[in-house]
Amino acid sequence: MQPVTEGTVPEVTVDDVAAGVRAIGVQPGDTIMFHSSLKSMGYVIGGPNAVIDGFLQAVGPEGTVAVPTLWWNGTQDLSQWDCATSPSYPGLITETFRQRPDSLRSNNPTHSVSAIGKRAAELTAHHGEWGLRPCLYGDTAFAAASPWEHLYQWNAHYAFLGVDFTYNTMGHYAQAVLLEWALQQAHPDKREALDAQLSRQDTVVAYYRESRSGSGRTVELLWPAFPFKEMGEHLAGLGLVRCGTIGAAALRGIRARTMVDTIVETLKSDPERWLDPRFLDWWREAVG
Repeated sequence: MQPVTEGTVPEVTVDDVAAGVRAIGVQPGDTIMFHSSLKSMGYVIGGPNAVIDGFLQAVGPEGTVAVPTLWWNGTQDLSQWDCATSPSYPGLITETFRQRPDSLRSNNPTHSVSAIGKRAAELTAHHGEWGLRPCLYGDTAFAAASPWEHLYQWNAHYAFLGVDFTYNTMGHYAQAVLLEWALQQAHPDKREALDAQLSRQDTVVAYYRESRSGSGRTVELLWPAFPFKEMGEHLAGLGLVRCGTIGAAALRGIRARTMVDTIVETLKSDPERWLDPRFLDWWREAVG
């Protein structure tokens, strides 16, 4: 790899990507999900497919690689979702990934995952078919039957290439798990009413519509929002994040279950510190 100095653009190869991924602890046979920025690395010889091939090389034929192939961004008609053709908006690598002939995609309009490898079919099947969880983006998004649950249960590697924890879809899974737990703590007589107060997809649609209209009106969301980037720094401070580089890009890795469990326990232990103040009254009513 070309050394990175001020004013130079490093060249990055498939082997460089594979070496960088292995350097954060990924072994043959592992499962890894990653968020990414292609331009952050420098000049990638072979473009997005070279990055994908590098991840696949790192996990080998017995491993599995996944990316978020989210489609709905609050503007589209959800009825237009097509698992086979709806594009992925979180970057060129994810859009290239979902179009590869060896890629399988889960069937969910807001939080689909595409995967390649030995466990790809298992990872992407039955998205949202059971075990629904309360969620801003629809209760199927982070259901017990979802790729996100599999990533958690398998304690898969979860990586950020050229992006920070702001882009952490697993953080939304943690929010759904937190809400599920909070509703379980609530008195049975209160659960239905508390669940009904939470913002759902129709509220999000209204939120985006008002944001685009320029009317100055706002739609408030009742949801356990917390600062994702700051939470990532907290996880790193606990020594849970492994760091490396690929080209000019930082590569950060953490195990999915470790990350989610730590986030959830952090939010439970100090909700006033982390959670949106507008949500705290709901939280206190649910968990006391």
